[in-house]
Amino acid sequence: MPLPPRADGARVLADLNALRAIGGYRTGVHKPTFSAPHVQSLHWLAARLPDAQLAAAIDGIGNVLGTSAKAGPKLLAGSHLESQNHAGWLDGPLGVIYALEAARVLNPDPGVSGAVEVAAWCDEEGHFGSFLGSRSFVGALSEAEIDAARDRNDGRSMREALESVGLGGKSRIVAERGRHIGYFEAHIEQGDTLESEALKIGIVTSIVGIWQYRITFTGAQNHAGTTRMAIRKDAGLALAKFAVAIDERFPKLCGPRTVWTTGRITLDPGAPSIIPGAAEMLFQIRDVDPAVINQLEAELHAMADAVTAQGGCAVTVECIRTGAPALMEGGFQDAIEAASRSFAGGKSLRMPSGAGHDAQVLATIMPAAMLFVPSIGGISHHWTENTADADIVTGAEVFVETCRRLLSA
Repeated sequence: MPLPPRADGARVLADLNALRAIGGYRTGVHKPTFSAPHVQSLHWLAARLPDAQLAAAIDGIGNVLGTSAKAGPKLLAGSHLESQNHAGWLDGPLGVIYALEAARVLNPDPGVSGAVEVAAWCDEEGHFGSFLGSRSFVGALSEAEIDAARDRNDGRSMREALESVGLGGKSRIVAERGRHIGYFEAHIEQGDTLESEALKIGIVTSIVGIWQYRITFTGAQNHAGTTRMAIRKDAGLALAKFAVAIDERFPKLCGPRTVWTTGRITLDPGAPSIIPGAAEMLFQIRDVDPAVINQLEAELHAMADAVTAQGGCAVTVECIRTGAPALMEGGFQDAIEAASRSFAGGKSLRMPSGAGHDAQVLATIMPAAMLFVPSIGGISHHWTENTADADIVTGAEVFVETCRRLLSA
């Protein structure tokens, strides 16, 4: 009996490099959501979906969806095509091209009783919001939220952006419940675990939850040269002390894989000769256990109340984003592991994801799974992000074989 068709590694690499050339920046890309390179990438993908026996559509939120008329079970697979600013070429496109390749290999195969459908979710990177494309697909994005969404880079409204790229007023596609046996996404690891342990495939067990906070400090703006130190209410200094206090107190309360980050600090008015009257920090906590997050959030509020009670600066803590963690489906994990034995010498590891992905949104309505390939040096969200060609090809072969197994289950 002839062996079933497998992934075409050269084709996968050619497609990834074609996408890399759109919006290229140094060795990476710069494709913010609804920028010209991002929109060009969406149309590039849509033009190739018919080669995989899929009907292509770009919906009113910017999702690209390829659907099959083939009888039998349907497996949904994909990722995203926009990037962080001046960032890497594989974060997102790898998963889209793996999905496209699986559809090209399996959909025409009469021995496969079903089809892979392909998705490129819009704005996973959060230029306008939080997982807007995948949340729209699962029915968790309101029109009011789209009305309120603004580009973090230039303040442009999402409605204006959609209109500018020809998607204004277009309907959004919502998932047909029960159509898919599940969702499968591939991604670079964005860490160094696989590389450091000489492994080829990461089998994701869970996706971390992400909680984001706006912590605001209100003091008294005044002259930097004439205001005595003893009477100052310096919001910037209060923020700095607060950030240090977090690092001193959180380790006593966190879980084994909890991480936290102060990603942005702003001072108002931000002039060297003026004592800041207000300051703001955007702060993020990630963990797979909501109970840990609740404990750390309570600590943030207690710290803020204590600083306010001292009578210097007032501190408020506002939760501006919540993202529940998601468990990946056990049977799908088993299928990845079996495919890894066939194509990666069994060099796989079950591991949690410390980054957020669209798979956690899809997991709210269907079984979901993720596959990781190694990241060189663990680098991501930077233009030097990279994965060896051989590892990309191995990942594609494991991905296609996993899809075959899932559709045959």
